[in-house]
Amino acid sequence: MTVLIAGGGIGGLTLALSLHQIGVAAKVFESVPELRPLGVGINVLPHAVRELIELGLHDALDAAAVRTKELAYFSKHGKPIWSEPRGIEAGYKWPQFSIHRGTLQQILLETAVERLGKENILTSHHLSGWTETANGVRAEFIDKATGQSKGHHDGALLIAADGIHSAVREKLYPKEGPPIWNGRILWRGITDSDAFLSGRTMIMAGHEILKFVCYPISKQADSRGKFRINWVAERHMPPTYQWRREDYNRTAKLEEFLPWFKDWKFDWLDVPGLIADCPHAYEYPLVDRDPIPQWTFGRVTLMGDAAHPMYPIGSNGASQAILDARVITREILAKGTTNAALVAYEAERRPATTDLVMLNRRNGPEQVMQMVEERAPNGFGVVTDVLSQQELEDIAANYKRVAGFQVEGLNAKPPIVQITREAPRAAS
Repeated sequence: MTVLIAGGGIGGLTLALSLHQIGVAAKVFESVPELRPLGVGINVLPHAVRELIELGLHDALDAAAVRTKELAYFSKHGKPIWSEPRGIEAGYKWPQFSIHRGTLQQILLETAVERLGKENILTSHHLSGWTETANGVRAEFIDKATGQSKGHHDGALLIAADGIHSAVREKLYPKEGPPIWNGRILWRGITDSDAFLSGRTMIMAGHEILKFVCYPISKQADSRGKFRINWVAERHMPPTYQWRREDYNRTAKLEEFLPWFKDWKFDWLDVPGLIADCPHAYEYPLVDRDPIPQWTFGRVTLMGDAAHPMYPIGSNGASQAILDARVITREILAKGTTNAALVAYEAERRPATTDLVMLNRRNGPEQVMQMVEERAPNGFGVVTDVLSQQELEDIAANYKRVAGFQVEGLNAKPPIVQITREAPRAAS
């Protein structure tokens, strides 16, 4: 009944913990030799936080993360466009957490090692192929650094949680090619700086061509009174700009993008100062993939960024991977470690995430900033001179509906996985 999970990121580790919760054995295989707390900040939305709390992770998350209080949009002049409460302040039963991605992954990893055993979290194991057997799947692995074989492992199912460059997806869709770049570049960093606005606010400023996002990811100030502020600077590059694939995740050069933000000194935030004070920033192209017509092939399926890579708009990347993991677990609990469980998972999750991928391509709730830029590029007195209150509310509500975290609806729903006394059925 062992489920094989390719990928030890947030989605893969959440799945391993969820399967352990229902009494199903799991093994996680990660390509890198060591799982380290890498990356920058992310947000985990209330519908995903609920599922992590169901796994017993509330205290660890609450100790390490900031409870996001509000999300606020501003123009390129720093003028307020729209603000809405988030998490507990918005009426949810669960918080929204702003947290370092590496910290979240480390919490999941340490818990997985404790509960599943270190022997079931294997590093330097890159999936090279698989075959279906009479009783399940046989997966072959190599050490990616050396090319040497790491042998094979047998399981009832193989779940691909191996990210946007998924080896499993590449084999299922060999003609798909690399991720699709939309012409935008992200520069991301973390700066120790002063608190701003409420001290727990996530802000977005600018418009479709030039945008800045930031939020705190530490709840306690350091000895200097500074907080860790995660930020993202984004620009839609001109058509003549040539992005080189080898530049993915390269160290950023501040002089290449800081000048575009030199005048963004608001009375509540010094954007150029925040960028200039960052010790290490990184460059990423804004990429996703077109939705595909099928995730599940026999006893193999895709999840997370392997299934539905999307733009980091609306804070949904990690949250959707967590939801995938919990729906897979619920269906295995109901149908056993079978193809039927994977088919049921896909039937629910593929249409929902397809809608989200396409909505994010249209800038999701962030479209309010572009609408303001188009209607009032030189500024405005109050935002309702430019956008009606109804337009603002409709855009925010529609995104919550598509992403599945409307307050009343989510509060009324039970957790995705509900444990019963009946043991899950074996593969058949």
